[in-house]
Amino acid sequence: MNEERREKEVSIVLAGNPNVGKSTVFNCLTGMRQHTGNWAGKTVASARGKWRVKDTTINLIDAPGCYSLQASSAEEEVARDCICDPVGRGVIIVCDGTCLERNLILALQILRHRDDVIICINLMDQVRKRGLAIDGKKLSKLLGVRVIMTESSKKKEMRKELEKAVLKLIDERKNHIVRARGYVAELLDTPEETAVKAEEIARQVVCREKEREDVSLRVDKILTSPAVGFPAMGLLLLLVFWITVKGANYPSEILSSLLFSLEEPLYDKLSALGLGAWICDMAAHGMYRVLAWVVSVMLPPMAIFFPMFTLLEDWGFLPRIAFNLDRCFKCCNACGKQALTMCMGLGCNASAVVGCRIIDSRRERLLAMLTNSLIPCNGRFPMLIAVITMFFAAESQLKGALLITAAVLAGIMATFALTKILSETILKGVPSSFALELPPYRKPEIGKVIVRSVFDRTLFVLGRAVVVAAPAGMVIWILANVTVGEVSLITYMVDFFQPLGHLMGLDGAILTAFILGIPANEIVLPIVMMIYMSQGTLAEVNDLGFFYQLLTDNGWSCLTALNMMLFSMMHWPCATTLLSIKKEAGSWKWAGIAFIAPLAMGIVVCCATTLLSRFFL
Repeated sequence: MNEERREKEVSIVLAGNPNVGKSTVFNCLTGMRQHTGNWAGKTVASARGKWRVKDTTINLIDAPGCYSLQASSAEEEVARDCICDPVGRGVIIVCDGTCLERNLILALQILRHRDDVIICINLMDQVRKRGLAIDGKKLSKLLGVRVIMTESSKKKEMRKELEKAVLKLIDERKNHIVRARGYVAELLDTPEETAVKAEEIARQVVCREKEREDVSLRVDKILTSPAVGFPAMGLLLLLVFWITVKGANYPSEILSSLLFSLEEPLYDKLSALGLGAWICDMAAHGMYRVLAWVVSVMLPPMAIFFPMFTLLEDWGFLPRIAFNLDRCFKCCNACGKQALTMCMGLGCNASAVVGCRIIDSRRERLLAMLTNSLIPCNGRFPMLIAVITMFFAAESQLKGALLITAAVLAGIMATFALTKILSETILKGVPSSFALELPPYRKPEIGKVIVRSVFDRTLFVLGRAVVVAAPAGMVIWILANVTVGEVSLITYMVDFFQPLGHLMGLDGAILTAFILGIPANEIVLPIVMMIYMSQGTLAEVNDLGFFYQLLTDNGWSCLTALNMMLFSMMHWPCATTLLSIKKEAGSWKWAGIAFIAPLAMGIVVCCATTLLSRFFL
């Protein structure tokens, strides 16, 4: 019975170098949507999924990408343990056909430990584009294992070939003792010997007679040069933000009008159910109003920004940005890999903290985690866009895009500054060296990108914001309506923070909103709105025009808006990011420093901006 069970459910590991398409293969076989990115180091932890092959259930494990079993980083240790686990039934090694000799180094090392292996030569479409050809039969004979050829764009063919290969492997191994006993370093040749063997095998199976010069190399010489790389980065960010700002305004107005038109009918429905007036008021004018604001303001810009961000990622431009920023991080005594995690932070700071696992040095990994929140994440972009649109670029989308780009660049400069300060104080050390692999430029799959960005990013972030916004609306309503000595609780909070707020060019309501918005940055502006509305300034908010009036009636100026933007980028990370830092660093101490360090910078910068403004203006 147990033997039959073992044959009906087996474990197989996906192994390979970074950025060879492992996650794509994993998604194809399991039907899951593990996020893939066109850069090395994107997967930093093993993913697991079920793969049904006829009457056999395969537990498919996607190990982190690694170049060698001789691990030099945490993710390579995870990959090595997965690959060499003797419990597994087999390993599928995914190789990039465009640079087979490099990928064969890992394959040869795995074959020294186990023989239940399938070689999957991926990216064959790119191989043909370069005028290369690979003799799969000869490679199979030389390695002594089954070899299949696949293309990431042909999912059905890929799945069919892998199913056939895996079923044959399982059948062949039913009564065979697999040579797998865990990692044994003595089994490996020296790196030099393995590299020589890999090059020799590649020479025998790769035909280069019609090889064409790689155009991407010529493009990279231009994009990675200091004179062109940084301006290109700025111009591309400008284009992305211009499209976002220009495209989000009209849908946001329509969505806002629709959602706020339902507020009073909701109140009437709740009243008709016999609920008390305070319950109806809290639900409709508290919880629902914040929800309506979050959805109408956040959804349109995210629905535009995230697909474009994902397109840049799939195209392969983000690693080029990291390459250009490597020099800057070296000047800050940090690792250049921090540039990659910083780019990840444009999506989600918490995900970027997990992505810091790709940095080998603990000191440099901590530097990256502690400074990650200075890059505006997807939860802060809608707030930045809204404030810029209302106070600085109401009539010009181009001006708005320029200012948002400037805000991102300011966040990058703040990251450099704080990294330098920390590396000279509590995290002293010498920067380590690393090799950044630039992936090939790839034509993004537009349909796939849109679907993935909508479901994996836009709806995920919006859902998180909605879940947090509803309770926040309730809390704000309670704070505004529960009184002590005829003064509401929220008024006490606002008054308490008012002196510091004034010093920073803000006010007590804004600082209170940031404190109550610790669960998620997405709800800071809605909380500001609720605080002001609780004081009776405006009965309802239908769009940015009404919200602008609300803010100006409560003393906002261009200086207030500027400091709001600065503090939104330079303050504590959200609760999810703080918890991620604690988990990754293993101590609340570093989570506390991650909270205090950007906060101190934000207070100093806002105070300085306010002082200079009052002195010169």
